[in-house]
Amino acid sequence: MADQQNIAQAARREWMGLLARTPEEALMTLWGEFETPPSFVWLRNPEVGGVMVRGQTGGTGAPFNLGEMTVTRCSLVLQDGTVGHGYVQGRSKGKAEVAALIDALMQTEAATEVRAQIIAPLSQKMQVSKTARAAKAAATKVEFFTMVRGED
Repeated sequence: MADQQNIAQAARREWMGLLARTPEEALMTLWGEFETPPSFVWLRNPEVGGVMVRGQTGGTGAPFNLGEMTVTRCSLVLQDGTVGHGYVQGRSKGKAEVAALIDALMQTEAATEVRAQIIAPLSQKMQVSKTARAAKAAATKVEFFTMVRGED
């Protein structure tokens, strides 16, 4: 049972991360094509705030404060009692609302439909973007080499 819970948490972490990073225009376009949004009640209205972003040198070094980032968050509950949360980069209250609705729907029977119509296309778009960015960076890669000089 603990394994199923860990798998469910990992899946939720993945789709929430995707929703947080996805460009607003792409998310709103796909959401606009989705069926009628469900009714909900706000638990926490969308609000804009800041968070401190921390980093680690090489991913293993001592943590340090990298800087601040603006985020928008909200929480809502569907009529069936399912709670959804939205945390997104920037100041878009609309994007945070849509992210919270998708999070809630992904925990219901509608999850298969939401995954097919929204999550999978967003994931594919983000992967294409990541691949293009990596290719662009690889094109500017410089190979350094050292010549050994003879020591007499």
